[in-house]
Amino acid sequence: MRVVVADYGAGNLRSVCSALERAGADPVITEDPAEVERAPLAVIAGVGNTGAAARGLEQRGLAAALRARARSGRPLVGICVGMQLLFGESEEGGAGLGILPGRVERLHAPRVPHMGWNELRLTGATELLDGLDGEDVYFAHSYACSPEKSMAVAEVEHGGRVVAAVEHGPVAGVQFHPERSGPVGARILRNALAWSRSV
Repeated sequence: MRVVVADYGAGNLRSVCSALERAGADPVITEDPAEVERAPLAVIAGVGNTGAAARGLEQRGLAAALRARARSGRPLVGICVGMQLLFGESEEGGAGLGILPGRVERLHAPRVPHMGWNELRLTGATELLDGLDGEDVYFAHSYACSPEKSMAVAEVEHGGRVVAAVEHGPVAGVQFHPERSGPVGARILRNALAWSRSV
């Protein structure tokens, strides 16, 4: 299955591609808006600053392509900063794509950034995380999404409740890094491929 990873000029795109390949996908990193809009599955992945990533998407014409893709019901997955980009205003500066309602806020926790392994608690119906309640995944972030409650499907405890994953129609996001989460992360990526065929 062909998967496009939107290239906004930064991030850990190659490690995400390698993990997708191990999960059975045929991934490609691209700046081509037409390819991003039409591929069977598109992924926004990365680390770093949300504002800079959003500008990179806009400058390459990828922001419009990603919004069009979501409007047309084509599956889209955001990973870490990619999940934050699915939302609107961010306390880190600037605005994301506004595909999902909600905002991005700085973590209020004794330890920021949130780095390391944490246990998932499923809070809603989810295909990406099916069967993974209580499993550990790897986080590296200082900001987190505050979506409408109906979209949140998993959370972790880090100085309070932190939304770890969302699913809403053809759009999904995970705040953690599946590509750095060992066998559990590999299963999530396989689930994502299956999910993308069903939405």
